[in-house]
Amino acid sequence: MLFHARILLPGLALCVAVTALAFAAASAEVALFGEAWIEALVLAILIGTALRTAWTPSARWHPGIAFSAKILLEVAVILLGASVSAATILSAGPALLLGIAGVVALALLAGFGIGRLLGLPVRMAVLVACGNAICGNSAIAAVAPVIDAHSDDVAASIAFTAVLGVAVVLGLPLLGIGLRLSGVQYGALAGLTVYAVPQVIAATAPLGATAVQIGTLVKLVRVLMLGPVCLLLSLLAPKLGEEGAATAADCPRPGRPPVHHLVPWFIQGFLAMIALRSFDLIPQVALPAMEHAATLLTVVSMAALGLGVDVRTVARAGGRVTAAVILCLLVLGAISLTLIRLIGLT
Repeated sequence: MLFHARILLPGLALCVAVTALAFAAASAEVALFGEAWIEALVLAILIGTALRTAWTPSARWHPGIAFSAKILLEVAVILLGASVSAATILSAGPALLLGIAGVVALALLAGFGIGRLLGLPVRMAVLVACGNAICGNSAIAAVAPVIDAHSDDVAASIAFTAVLGVAVVLGLPLLGIGLRLSGVQYGALAGLTVYAVPQVIAATAPLGATAVQIGTLVKLVRVLMLGPVCLLLSLLAPKLGEEGAATAADCPRPGRPPVHHLVPWFIQGFLAMIALRSFDLIPQVALPAMEHAATLLTVVSMAALGLGVDVRTVARAGGRVTAAVILCLLVLGAISLTLIRLIGLT
């Protein structure tokens, strides 16, 4: 055990150092502008990528970086399950709940189709579609290990999704005012389209407390779709082909894969956490600590992804990924507005 810890320590320490820089930069944003427009998660990728561009880590750094990018990320996904309970989900009402599921399903299909039409590799198209349809960076980070996505694809998807996410936070209130949406309607629109929960709060705050409450609730239900989507993708992953796969050198598994491959351990943990939260088996005092831990581990894993990125690959994918993300978001917005009208939110 000690031997393995020594192997992991250099790369893990490097990822933690990049994470510390990312949080420091986010704090500097708050001090200068009153708000962190670029999240620490995104900053960790950018800093890690910049460091990787200027310096190629030797073999001694690789085990800790790989551990941070995979295992720590999977633990973070498990902890995310504690943020959603069955009571929170049911309080939204059946029409809205079914509508949210429908919006996510349609946005996933449309997003994947758009990505493939623009020539994105299969796994990158899946990443962009999931990030757009569910919860941006967190969905991309959670789906990546399920489909064996390459680190370059993950970082590129997150980077461009994050940039557009900031633009949505700034522009969506203007759209809500222009369309004369009520607080409930605008909150639902924000919850269905904005990527991260903090961004939903930022986007809905200008239109009042009702918009914030509805937006947060809708967003939490949308986040819950991450579990079923990851489960479905774990079933489909062997059929995605080897293009862009992180495990492209591996031989395909013959026949039906074992259960633990069909349902990865961290997805099982994610669903178990939701069940524990729903039955009040997680102490309330522990929830904030679990949320902070999930955030911290995710940022560390994103630092690791950045450290493994070849920036030239990201640059080559840039135009197509940007176009895919923008088109996916426009489709998501249109679907969301249609749902709001159909179910008669007032």
